[in-house]
Parts: sequence; structure tokens; C-alpha cells
Amino acid sequence: MAAGALPAASQIPYGQRAVVSLVQGEDRRKNVYNALVAVDDQIRPALKRKKYVLIKPNTVAVNFQLGSTHADALRGILDYLEDRFRGPIVIADSSKDATRDAYENFHYGRVIAEYRRRNVRFLDFNEEAKYVVQEIVDRNLHLIPVRLAARLFDPDAFILGSALLKAHDNVVATLSVKNLVMAAPLHSLPQETARWHDKSRYHQGYRQIQMNLAITARRMRPYWGATVIDGFEGMEGEGPLKGAPVASRIAIASTDLVAADRIGVEAMGVNPEWVGYLQYCCDAGLGQYDASRIDLRGGVPMAAVRKEYKLHPRVKQQLEWMGPLPRA
Repeated sequence: MAAGALPAASQIPYGQRAVVSLVQGEDRRKNVYNALVAVDDQIRPALKRKKYVLIKPNTVAVNFQLGSTHADALRGILDYLEDRFRGPIVIADSSKDATRDAYENFHYGRVIAEYRRRNVRFLDFNEEAKYVVQEIVDRNLHLIPVRLAARLFDPDAFILGSALLKAHDNVVATLSVKNLVMAAPLHSLPQETARWHDKSRYHQGYRQIQMNLAITARRMRPYWGATVIDGFEGMEGEGPLKGAPVASRIAIASTDLVAADRIGVEAMGVNPEWVGYLQYCCDAGLGQYDASRIDLRGGVPMAAVRKEYKLHPRVKQQLEWMGPLPRA
């Protein structure tokens, strides 16, 4: 599909420059660590003002390692924090399934055991069951409420996302912003009689989900600290749950999640104009999406790491958001 097949969304220039690191290597743990070190001067000022760090892994696929944060990515993050933060550390998420199954299946417990000297613990947002209410839109553009994990709105937390490079079945690509946004909607626990799942409320159509992600990101943005994208092995094709591996061997980090994702989609060979929620985030002043306004660190040229990821078979339908609403 040609890059210019559909018109791009209009962009309001976001003036502030962003700093993003891009590193490459044959060790996932070192890549993650080195990416964070490269933007250490951006992270430290905010980190020192916080009471604890919340590491948000991606556990969308509790039985599929390729789709979820690897234990070595967590090790790289904890290595970075080792000499820079002495307070408590929480590894927390809200999987669409059972979050603690992911922690067990991906051996996160071994990571905590290795860092026993540090105060690291697990948390499932669904078990904590504290939330704020946000309105998003349904298929008919009516407002509907969702419950978002209150922990992700805690001013005492330095929220550090651990994302991946993945093609997606609804929004073309999923990286840092979506990793944090979709951690927030909660669902009922297995023992509860009344069953509900607010993550499913975001999936109201290819156009509506782009809006819902951006609406929620705007609410969450003041609480974001930083992100690291583990692109050691990305996912192409039928992501985020059934895709195939791509050996990109990179890591990306920034305190500007939109800018990190801009570099990430370029590394995947994805036309940045196709990812609507990221353009909306830039238009709303949540981050920088213009590559000419991003200062790249790490000494790795984009041309050396860019790969053409295969996108989801339904990518043409996903781009419907770029055109007009169909007439009744």
C-alpha cells in the first residue's frame, strides 16, 4: 500500500523538541539499560522528586512471550535504577486476562529474587480495585464511562513504561503510549459474580479506538515519567497476540512517549501518518511527533536499524479513520 494512499491527518505543530535514545546490540538487557542511560539527564530531575517507581510491563498475552515484556528487559530497567533510585519499586499491570499468570509464565519472580536487596513487589491493578472514571466514545460516538487504575494517576509515582515494537490489529502499531493507556482500564476478577471488562469498551471500531486512546492519554499524560521500548525482537503481522518475530535488536527510551513512538514506528518502517492516536496526541500537545524536532542519541543512525515490518492483514480497514465518516 502506497504511503500516500490516504490523506494524512492535519497536525498542529508541537513546538518543544524531544530527546530520544536509539541503541542497538546483541544483548537485550544491555540495550534496555544503555537506552535509559543515554537519556539519564532527562529522567533524573523527575525521578528524584518521586516516592516510588512504577514499572509498567506489557502483559497483554499471558502465554506468549513475544507479545509481552521479557524478564531481561525488566532486569535492564532495574540495573538502570540500581544506583539512581533508593525507594520502593512496583511492577504493575492490568492484563486483559489474569495479570499474575503473566508474571509467573514469564518468570518475573526470578527477577525480583535477583534484586531481593531492593524493595520490589508485584501489583495487579484489577486486584487493587481503585479507579478513576473517564469518558470515552462508543461506536455511535456516544460517551461511555470506563474505570481506570487510580495508581496510574498517583503524583508520587515515577511511571516507567516497558513497551515493545508490535504491529497491531486495530491501530497499525502499538508501542509506548498504548502500553500505558491500555494498562489503565480495569476488569472484574474471576471470583466476582458480576462480570465486566472496561478494556473491551475501547474497541468500538477502527476510528473510535484511535480517539479513545488519545482521550485517555490526555488524561494520563501529567503522570508519565519515561518509557523504554524493547525492540530486541519485535512483532510483525497479526499483532499484538499472534504475530511473528523480527530481530530488530534495538532499544528506544525517552521521557516523551509520543517522540519515542515516532522513532519506533520509523524503525518498523511504518508510515507515521497512519497511526492516528499518536497524531492526535501530538495535536493535543502531549508529545513530539515530528522527527525533525527529535534529537536522537545513541550513535545509531535510523537507516542502520530500519526494517519493513509486515502489518496486519486488515491494515487497509484500520486506515478508515483517516477518511470521512460514512454517510447513513
